[in-house]
Amino acid sequence: MLDAPFPASDDLLLDAYSRAVTAAVARVGPSVVHVATRRGPGGGSGSGVVISPDGLVLTNAHVVAGAEALEATAPDGRRFPARLLGQDRATDIAVLRAEAQGPLPAAELGESARLRVGQVAIAIGNPLGFANTVTAGIVSATGRALPSRGGWPVEDLIQTDAALNPGNSGGALADSAGRVIGIATAVIMGAQGLCFAVAADTARLVLSQVLRFGRVRRAVLGIAVEKVAVAGRLARAAGVDGQGFGARIMRVVPDGPAAAAGLAEGDVILSIDGVATTGADALLRALGGERVGVPSDIVALRGGEVKQVQVVPAERGGAG
Repeated sequence: MLDAPFPASDDLLLDAYSRAVTAAVARVGPSVVHVATRRGPGGGSGSGVVISPDGLVLTNAHVVAGAEALEATAPDGRRFPARLLGQDRATDIAVLRAEAQGPLPAAELGESARLRVGQVAIAIGNPLGFANTVTAGIVSATGRALPSRGGWPVEDLIQTDAALNPGNSGGALADSAGRVIGIATAVIMGAQGLCFAVAADTARLVLSQVLRFGRVRRAVLGIAVEKVAVAGRLARAAGVDGQGFGARIMRVVPDGPAAAAGLAEGDVILSIDGVATTGADALLRALGGERVGVPSDIVALRGGEVKQVQVVPAERGGAG
């Protein structure tokens, strides 16, 4: 019996999942650069994602912190200097300009608000110096928060089990369509399958403010939140009928604005000055710089009862 002929196309050897992942990598991979930093006699490295042909690059603020010089290396080996346009340590996002000759392959920023737990997540970066390393997993959760060195929590994080390692920081987390849904930022050392990325919607917000103002000015309440479902009758009682979700407080920063106003862990924030807060991403968007120092009315749920409080947001430190 003759052996079956070898398939004429590699596509025939791939199942649907493999085809989706390889297509996404082909789309995003050329846009993921290695970012090298020089700090005095030493240096460091991480990853970055080119998001416009003229060289705008998203990376992590902690990758470029204290850097005296920056250099980006494309997957094809081209090297070019880069300069810092602005950073926001509160969200761990920095914006660079890669000064390349000619256009660069650019990735598309997706809409992280539409993410669903369980969908495919593909990480591309330069872990431990291994260029353009690809790992894949799923979106494990959305709207996570982690404490930062400055005390304020970093919010609106995507949790994934796509493996990340030192050097992945600033790299791409993409969906199966090849859209960047997050910028890789952190792992929990000693844990397995607990990796995090800054949501694309948050990165887009930082990008727009850096390009417009050169910095990010943001109001904060001093809380970490997560997205939770809200019963329709409770939403109607609070005057926010139809939103379906709220932002449950997971942690309150001592002496912060929320603590001063009497908000507590477990409270579910439904709106701020009439703007629905359906999760960490919506709360971040609602807390623009114009709210700093301005009393704001918050509608929240506590134990099934509607609670109305007034909070005076502070300005979040670590920006600029």
